[in-house]
Amino acid sequence: MLPIGTDAAGNLVEDIFHYIDEHQDEFVQNLKEWLAVKSDSSDPILRGELTRMVQIAAERLQTLGATVELIDMGNEKLHDGQSIPFPPAILAQLGNDTTKATVCFYGHVDVQPAKKEDGWKTDPFTMTEINGNLYARGATDNKGPVLAWIHAIDTYKALKQGIPVNLKFIIEGVEETGSPGLEELIKEKNEFFSDVDYIVISDNVWLTKNPALTYGTRGNAYFFVEVEGGNKDLHSGTFGGIIHEPMSDLVFLLASLVDPSGHILIPGIYDEVAPFTKEEQQLYDDIDFDLEEHKNNSGGYQFLQSTKEEVLKHLWRYPSLSIHGIEGAFSGPGSKTVIPSKVIGKFSIRQAPNMTIPAVEKQVTKYLEETFAKLNSTNKLTVSLYIGAMPWVANVNDPQYKAAKNAIIKVFGVTPDMIRDGSTIPLARIFQDLTKKNVMMFPIGGADDGEHSQNEKISRSNYIQGTKLFATFFLELSKLHEDLMAKTNTKTSEISKLIGI
Repeated sequence: MLPIGTDAAGNLVEDIFHYIDEHQDEFVQNLKEWLAVKSDSSDPILRGELTRMVQIAAERLQTLGATVELIDMGNEKLHDGQSIPFPPAILAQLGNDTTKATVCFYGHVDVQPAKKEDGWKTDPFTMTEINGNLYARGATDNKGPVLAWIHAIDTYKALKQGIPVNLKFIIEGVEETGSPGLEELIKEKNEFFSDVDYIVISDNVWLTKNPALTYGTRGNAYFFVEVEGGNKDLHSGTFGGIIHEPMSDLVFLLASLVDPSGHILIPGIYDEVAPFTKEEQQLYDDIDFDLEEHKNNSGGYQFLQSTKEEVLKHLWRYPSLSIHGIEGAFSGPGSKTVIPSKVIGKFSIRQAPNMTIPAVEKQVTKYLEETFAKLNSTNKLTVSLYIGAMPWVANVNDPQYKAAKNAIIKVFGVTPDMIRDGSTIPLARIFQDLTKKNVMMFPIGGADDGEHSQNEKISRSNYIQGTKLFATFFLELSKLHEDLMAKTNTKTSEISKLIGI
């Protein structure tokens, strides 16, 4: 294949764009068919549909010429004691040319629950196009991006062009319920990743209307703090004022975690946070982030910070603490004068790099126990870590980031924002730690796509331009990989001459 920049390669890019534009209605129809499958991984009644969706994706990869393996992921035990099979996971491979880069794409084909009565304007499982937007559950999270990858490959096949890179796929059906078994699968299938050079995840969205590449996410340490008194609930008229009430103790503890400015009051919690660099500051300065629009998206809340840079820093690279609820307390309509015997407060800390789970757990537990001791309460305190997901950060100078940046410039005519994500995407860190490969998050979804919300959508433009983007990315990565291999071979040759080999 000729390198990028030659006339032949330039013509190929034009042919790719033309073909995708000419076949966009076909690609949209394919997405409509996928979105009609109710692949809700949280509903056991829909498990058959979920498994069917995985099989549809597997068969689609086979039509591309990929070698496909369906991996048995075991059974899920339900609350009523029944056991049903998880949908299989897909491992697929297309191409094994040792001179080419090998890219592994991760995606999922399960979706969040959705019902029309939840507030959807359209049937969530009947794709509806309105003003250039394709509305349906799973449109942006994650069926649209998965199909965009597939259609990018389709395009090369239709143009009778060799795909510039080797491709591998790992596609699952239970991402929305925590990806049970996936970490074990990655460990067991080490040979599948042995020749992989780059791992790409397209399961998030842009920050603004500008295309973006994501290079970091925060982690999540989710805690339960339980305060237990006697063995039954009590009447406040009979016992109020003469006992240590579990609810009062819990409210005091929760209120002691963070101050009105959002600063976490747990000693040592900021000690491991990575220092802020000039290079990172430049990435923040370059982002065209509309602060007022983000305020509007919050539904009327006022922000604690006043500048774009400070808001983004507190979203992406500083920890935050949020209190989510209290289990066991009266929360229904009307009045009830009960003193609950046991209450469980729930809060999470979004961790920034380089914070670690063991350190955060130790700091939180120590602080709550010491604070509780000052109450001289006779109640019992139990602090437990429920979820521990690590933060992730990538090197923006890795070849796949450079290739993706070049592809975005070619397709959209703009330089992408380099962004982090304030939420937690555990798989990025899991892939990076277990495979020791470079990981990139490569979104095509818009900032207003509403993943997990009512009226989820992906714009037709993002879906079609995203298909062009992935096809162009293959070419750009191929060129950079060839250059990298050439430099490596030259250096190896020079070293061999020096040592006389």
